[in-house]
Amino acid sequence: MQRHTISILVENKFGVLARIAGLFSGRGFNIDSITVGEASEPGTARMTIMTHGDEKIIEQIIKQLNRLIDIIRVVDLTETSYINRELALIKVNASRESRQEIVQISEIFQSKIVDISQKTMTMEVVGNEDKIDAIIGLLRPFGLREVARTGRVAMARDFISKDAPTPELPVPVWEKERRKITADLA
Repeated sequence: MQRHTISILVENKFGVLARIAGLFSGRGFNIDSITVGEASEPGTARMTIMTHGDEKIIEQIIKQLNRLIDIIRVVDLTETSYINRELALIKVNASRESRQEIVQISEIFQSKIVDISQKTMTMEVVGNEDKIDAIIGLLRPFGLREVARTGRVAMARDFISKDAPTPELPVPVWEKERRKITADLA
């Protein structure tokens, strides 16, 4: 079953989130993550829901969502070009001996250290799911104390003409460094 990212524009009214969650649970669909926030249009909110299922299940979810009152637009972003990010707060054990190495990992991933105590460091990481998973994997040997993740927010990219050349995107610095560190550990 494929994971899907569904973007829903709704009227920002009391009970809309409850109706959407009820639709999913009432029909046995699972929500892997959900994020909600005000949208650019006044009086609206954008929900990003991560779920999984085959094409038939996703088609059914979208049809059911479109029938709900207060739903303005539903889009399955999975088959389109879209941008997605999530935020994670990661608290890791940090002895005096390991602090420098943790700071280096944080710098490679362009994360921010937001709290330090005698025994722990907490960092804020923003990126796609792969980036978050990669830094968690590198920090796990130090001992993860706590991890809090927001879930995915997503937005469709602007349309690019099929005649326009597709720009080659560089491999992010954190990905190059992660590959190097992973190779060194192997």
